[in-house]
Amino acid sequence: MTRTVQQLFDLTGKTALVTGGSRGLGLQMAHALGEAGARIMLSSRKAEDLEQAAAELQAAGIDARWIAADCAKESEIHRLADETLARMGDLDILVNNAGAAWGAPAEDHPLEAWDKVMNLNVRGYFILSQHIAKKSMIARRSGRIINLASIAGLGGNPEGHNTIAYNTSKGAVINFTRTLGAEWGKYNITVNAICPGFFPSRMTQGTLAAMGEETLAAHAPLKRLGDDEDLKGLCVLYASDAGKHITGQWLAVDGGVSVVTGG
Repeated sequence: MTRTVQQLFDLTGKTALVTGGSRGLGLQMAHALGEAGARIMLSSRKAEDLEQAAAELQAAGIDARWIAADCAKESEIHRLADETLARMGDLDILVNNAGAAWGAPAEDHPLEAWDKVMNLNVRGYFILSQHIAKKSMIARRSGRIINLASIAGLGGNPEGHNTIAYNTSKGAVINFTRTLGAEWGKYNITVNAICPGFFPSRMTQGTLAAMGEETLAAHAPLKRLGDDEDLKGLCVLYASDAGKHITGQWLAVDGGVSVVTGG
């Protein structure tokens, strides 16, 4: 029997791990998945932030818990994956969202900063995806992986941004998504990416302060920045059976910025 739209988007009984989930875009996506019925495991480095985020989700009626871990370190990633599976059972949805940025002119960019960004934004996504797939998703031939990229990964740097490592890492995430989606389709694991534009967050606050929210919003055809709802629909689409025939894809959620910049 053909399911209704509501049934296709329903995540009741599903489990989800959201890295970088204690604030910002990660917490927004955790809300979305939880509101659609999923049980949520949040992760980031700071226990205090996670405790507050989990309490916020629980106050909204969402089954949420947390594990503090550094997703730039292989041993921590493995611990996070194993503890999540031990506490929640098989994992249906993995949201790779933990990330870092660094601003410096390319000619002066510190190598240690380059490595920090790459280790968290690319290497960490690979290690966690591989571990979860081998421990849970491949054997069951079922899984949804959602990678947070960025419109910064679609093209070069606007003058004054100076974020070569971040842009490079997000470009890598897009092709990581395409390649993994192609390779793991045989296991019925979908792998897709979200490319946000500017959303007010702790990571973007420096850029927003320097360039001005109104100025940045003016560059978008929709004349606005992202808000606390704008990633919810796409996240649930990728995570649910409504998106079961979508894999290896990316979609920009940027108010149209990438349209006018050629991304």
